[in-house]
Amino acid sequence: MSGPENRAGQERLRVNEIFYSLQGESRTVGLPTVFVRLSGCPLRCGYCDTTYAFQGGSWMSLEEIGDRVARHRPRYVTLTGGEPLAQRSSTALLERLCDAGYEVSLETSGALDISAVDQRVSVVMDIKTPGSGEEARNVYANLAHIDANDQIKFVICDRADYEWSRAKLDELGLAGRCEILFSPSHGAVTPTELADWILADHLPVRMQVQLHKLLWGDSPGH
Repeated sequence: MSGPENRAGQERLRVNEIFYSLQGESRTVGLPTVFVRLSGCPLRCGYCDTTYAFQGGSWMSLEEIGDRVARHRPRYVTLTGGEPLAQRSSTALLERLCDAGYEVSLETSGALDISAVDQRVSVVMDIKTPGSGEEARNVYANLAHIDANDQIKFVICDRADYEWSRAKLDELGLAGRCEILFSPSHGAVTPTELADWILADHLPVRMQVQLHKLLWGDSPGH
């Protein structure tokens, strides 16, 4: 049977992959983490490196997902995509993972409402830059639900994106609200360029590179 619920009324999610790897981004970079990647995404960012997750995947119950995660005995679990919040039962999965005692993070585009996300979850939310091609999809009302446990990420595609992002820090009052991540779009801006810009402007942000790309390139499942 295909769909978010089976005949027993169990909530289900369409899962692209579940894998164990090192966290490549965010506050827990470098730490062993289980990733649950859900299928589907309503956005089409120009730099997307997980287009394979737009379609396909297998329907799994929340219990099945929890069992698969537990096999790796992790401390950290990340729900990613695609866009996880595009599937209604994603918030129930996040709650279940928190209840199991994991330190849980959610990687989300910032284009969908995060208000129903369990407060124990560390939300890593994009603010889409003009260079992404999806700036118009930003839901700035989400900022009302961001606190010190969360992180906001800007993916920088060029100098114009950097200047736009720098302006947003002041316009939205982001400094001090939570950790701010500036990440160079892979192959578009070099890490050295972005580092130099941040230092020249004394920005209160954390620059990050994608550790998993340095280690494994564009291979899925890392």
